[in-house]
Amino acid sequence: MSELVLYDFGNSVCCQKVRITLRAKGLDWQAIGVDLFKAEQYDPAYLKLNPKGVVPTLVHDGKPVIESTLICEYIDQVFARPPKLIPADPWQQSRMRLWSKIVDEGLFDGVTELSFSAMFRERMRTMPEETRQKRFRNVGDPRRTDRFRSTYEHGVASPFVVHAVAAYEHAFRLLEEALGASGGPWILGAEPSLADINLMPFAARLDFLGLLDLWTAGRPRVEAWWAQARAWPHYKSGLYDLITAAEFAEMRNSGPTIRDGVAAHLETIRRGLAQAGP
Repeated sequence: MSELVLYDFGNSVCCQKVRITLRAKGLDWQAIGVDLFKAEQYDPAYLKLNPKGVVPTLVHDGKPVIESTLICEYIDQVFARPPKLIPADPWQQSRMRLWSKIVDEGLFDGVTELSFSAMFRERMRTMPEETRQKRFRNVGDPRRTDRFRSTYEHGVASPFVVHAVAAYEHAFRLLEEALGASGGPWILGAEPSLADINLMPFAARLDFLGLLDLWTAGRPRVEAWWAQARAWPHYKSGLYDLITAAEFAEMRNSGPTIRDGVAAHLETIRRGLAQAGP
């Protein structure tokens, strides 16, 4: 029997999409926690598995697989049991991977900035200065450091939060169109795929923060997709059931602190899109 070990961190969106995929495929795994707030991702032993110093990492029979999007595809390809989450048709595969790109190239940074401005910024404020500067140094990537510092200093007024709001607006506008073209209820049609799984944690985070309705209002197909996703057993067992009561409370309490600022950014972005035309 194959041995699967998942190095993860509780309320990480990237870990969540891997766990949903594992649940959908009916697989068991050993979970090893990597506490990002204690900088355990920079432990030399972990960096041998994942040189980027991020989570998750899946180790399958002693071989590490990194990058959550690639991990999800690996799981579906290696474990042939149903359901198949990567469509057989190459064109449908390209549509699925388009959603992977939308998530990886826009929503990943977006959810980080929104989450940080709502929740983690306050944690940083209460840290001793030496610990806070260590956190900045440990980011490693200068672009990430710039985003990190900007959101810490300016909160929801940071331009990177504006970029986050725009990324979500782009994604949900395309999602409404894609669901109309496919006939739903899932992104590619009648059955869920990795396109849906990759997007679920990024919608869930907004939902838990009490912000999702800012984007879904007036988009009935997106609202129906989200209702379908929340009811899917593998979403519940792979994501919802693995969030602690304390994490739910933190998100529920912190989201409203940035709602007005996010709504203002969204209004400005939509006004600009309307003026730009098709």
